[in-house]
Amino acid sequence: MSEIVKIENLRKYFPVQKSFLEQFFARKTSYVKAVDDVSFSVRKGEIFTLAGESGCGKTTSGRLIVRLLKPTSGKIFFNGVDITGLEGEELRLLRRKMQIIFQDPYASLNPRMRIGDAIGHPLAIHGLAEGEEKNKEVLEVLGEVGLAPPEQLINLYPHQLSGGQRQRAAMARSIILKPEFIVADEPVSMIDVSLRTAIIDLMLDLKKDLGLTYLFITHDLAVAKYISDRIGIMYLGKIIEMGSKEQLFSKPLHPYTQALLSAIPIPDPDKKRKAVDLTGEVSSAINIPAGCRFHPRCPKQMEVCTEKEPELKEIEKHHFVACHLY
Repeated sequence: MSEIVKIENLRKYFPVQKSFLEQFFARKTSYVKAVDDVSFSVRKGEIFTLAGESGCGKTTSGRLIVRLLKPTSGKIFFNGVDITGLEGEELRLLRRKMQIIFQDPYASLNPRMRIGDAIGHPLAIHGLAEGEEKNKEVLEVLGEVGLAPPEQLINLYPHQLSGGQRQRAAMARSIILKPEFIVADEPVSMIDVSLRTAIIDLMLDLKKDLGLTYLFITHDLAVAKYISDRIGIMYLGKIIEMGSKEQLFSKPLHPYTQALLSAIPIPDPDKKRKAVDLTGEVSSAINIPAGCRFHPRCPKQMEVCTEKEPELKEIEKHHFVACHLY
């Protein structure tokens, strides 16, 4: 299966805002290392998931790939073409092929723009449709995402829709240009639990009908298990384990992955998952610990963990882990 997206040694460092006196005395700029040397690829037609706690760099990675952010260093390839340095008209044309669904649809939809105008706006930006033709395409895509009756909803404002309807509208806007690749940034975290399965099933149906490829971003491994083909676990800006969902859920290798999985509730009262206790809090992305960045919280840390950062290595076929235990 060919790769639609490939990133190599991707980094994104954000300078820390300081007062004039702090800058004067520090003499050195501090950075938040949001994404720190990340490499992976997404194959055509699959759902690759980035999972981890808040602040691990998964959302920043998604925004870098669709070029909403400019990387500090590294390479981004789309269908084999290096898009890292694209600007202006070239970047605008690229965005017809790759789109993003944001976490909060209420924040990403213009509150002063009717739903029909918001969904049809990309068609106008790219000069693909105007007037009646644009309205026809908007009505069609509203039907595809399950917003009915589309003739009534097209003239409503975002605040007049429910949370689930707003997320469907955001999804409609992302697919109206018929893209090949979509970054879905926590698309169900702002929705009632009762509606999450319906939205995920809709994403799977759209993938099948439109031939989409997803980079799915979540902190919920139960959701990741339901929707993913492959999963990358992130911690403090790095991928620490990566493999198929079957490999990660049946044989998690990294202590952090084991801890995340141990926190997932099991419906069967007769079955219990062995808890993995983590000490302390996530370290600062400004002052990342030496050695393995997870070692201050790791129940299995060794002396080498405080001195040398582990590399992401293939332990078994297509199963990678960055840990000195292996």
